[in-house]
Amino acid sequence: MRKYKLDRGYTHIITGDGPGKTTSAFGLAVRALGWGLKVCVIQFLKKRATGEILFFRKYHKNIMIRQFGTRTFVNKGIVTPQDIKLAVKGLDYARKIVLSGIFDLVILDEINMALYFGLLKVEDVILLIKSKPEKVELVLTGRNAPEELFDYADYLIKIDCLRHPFSRGQTARKGIEF
Repeated sequence: MRKYKLDRGYTHIITGDGPGKTTSAFGLAVRALGWGLKVCVIQFLKKRATGEILFFRKYHKNIMIRQFGTRTFVNKGIVTPQDIKLAVKGLDYARKIVLSGIFDLVILDEINMALYFGLLKVEDVILLIKSKPEKVELVLTGRNAPEELFDYADYLIKIDCLRHPFSRGQTARKGIEF
């Protein structure tokens, strides 16, 4: 297949309390891969296999996925030095990947939560957005996106939840929630 190139890259923020922010970003990755674009997913606060990761590692070689997190959940006000170290390392890695221009689509999954937990500085993420090459598409996901980022987004998407089994005590299920 002939490799398609983006004429211009935009910045997306996908936030909100509803489920599906990461799924939406991975859907965009599928679309990009279908057209032969190169994709990099950098996950903050995560260090576990999900259905998306298992699928892409098995079936597609034009995507790179890196995780910067521990196997435990981070809670606001209860962050460890390791949480901060991994988030900063992830942002440093993201900066190199974005600025290299090698990838057409770069997804910074859960970076909004890393900001919310105080693991990263909003100013550093704004600088990354402002310095991205013109043809790189950049996606930031996660709940609680800081409003300071909104002016830098070409796509600003809020996903709300009207009903979810979590509210009835249902735990996350393989293949559906992760």
